[in-house]
Amino acid sequence: MAIIHRTTMSPTKLELLASWLPAQPWYEATGSAPEPVKAGGFRLDDPEGEVGIEFMVVTDASAAYLVPLTYRAAPIEGVADDALIGTSEHGVLGTRWIYDGVHDPVLAAQLLALLRDEAVPQAQSLSDAPDPTVHRDGAELAATATFSDLTVTRRLEPAAAVPAPAAAHVTATWRLPDGSEVRSLFVTA
Repeated sequence: MAIIHRTTMSPTKLELLASWLPAQPWYEATGSAPEPVKAGGFRLDDPEGEVGIEFMVVTDASAAYLVPLTYRAAPIEGVADDALIGTSEHGVLGTRWIYDGVHDPVLAAQLLALLRDEAVPQAQSLSDAPDPTVHRDGAELAATATFSDLTVTRRLEPAAAVPAPAAAHVTATWRLPDGSEVRSLFVTA
């Protein structure tokens, strides 16, 4: 179970994302610096209790984005430097290396577990609290499926009804800038 600490991070996750987002190929530039706002998401637990795993939705003037993040006490060996979003000083845990989670093997394993209905999505801001807004649906995921068989939706489109692909998939809710909640497709196998 992930423990959510009520503390500070410096720089904050949103400050790190403001610098990192414009360099991503799926980011829609507006000509001004991004000002990301947290709009939703969920967490997955690392069975070893070492890696924080968060699927954060952020909005800015250009669009809404799903940014899978992992938080670690040390750099990941063998992972490209461009997967590192940055480091931050956590008020309780010390220095955290924050990664674009799609490059982290722990996130990959837990996301596959979620798609196999073997992991329970957790609330983003509460310890030990399942998130009922996250839905796993669709076909059973083959035991041989790998993370490379998945599509993580980076630019989220709000939809009144999310078209349900036959493949295993995850949908979740997030907030538009006006405060209304919408559901989007987050991941497809």
